[in-house]
Amino acid sequence: MVITKYIKRLIVISLIAMLPQGYALAAKNQETTVPHQYPAKYTPEYIEQITPTYKDVGKEEVFYVALDMLKGTEGMFSRNAILGNNLSQRAMRIEFRDLGQINQNYATFDALGWKRGKNLYIYINNKHRNAPAGAIAALLSHEALHQDEYNSLAEETYAWTMEAVVWNEILKTYPESNQEDSDLVKRENTLKKLLEKGDYTNKYIKKAVLSNSGYKNLPSYSPGFNDL
Repeated sequence: MVITKYIKRLIVISLIAMLPQGYALAAKNQETTVPHQYPAKYTPEYIEQITPTYKDVGKEEVFYVALDMLKGTEGMFSRNAILGNNLSQRAMRIEFRDLGQINQNYATFDALGWKRGKNLYIYINNKHRNAPAGAIAALLSHEALHQDEYNSLAEETYAWTMEAVVWNEILKTYPESNQEDSDLVKRENTLKKLLEKGDYTNKYIKKAVLSNSGYKNLPSYSPGFNDL
């Protein structure tokens, strides 16, 4: 992901400002009739109101709710990137997918940031279709940082830290998001614990990234992410 030094500095400053001192089998590709549990303020009328703002990102209203929940959090950069303030200058498309159909190596991933031609996509594992919107919001704050074909350990460390910070904020505003039977919530709570264990730095998140077998072939750095 190519981020100018100025923008990257703004993100880092923003993250540091709130800090005191940085996968499972894919579900079968089936539709579900289980409704999402949205925070109380997200009535059908409210969703209808916000739909024009978010309709270009995809068809699932849970994405609209998740993006709206990023307002006022450290994930605002990611929200704006998804809406079009990114390297493509187009809205990112978000979809639930069987990631194993893209590449079997991705079957256990929770989500992927993908570039096809000039368009950017965020594919979320089908198994998270019923995850609470707050957990999806945290995941999107991570995936929106991947905006090109390059990736690195430094980029993943930054993205995981962003995700943990945003989840921590989401829980303070929307505690009902902590639905512990959700696999995605389990992921978010794991990241939150690593953030807390590191005294709200990326110390233990970085260790988790470096030891993740899915990242074993990644270079240390990528454009815009030049330090660990």
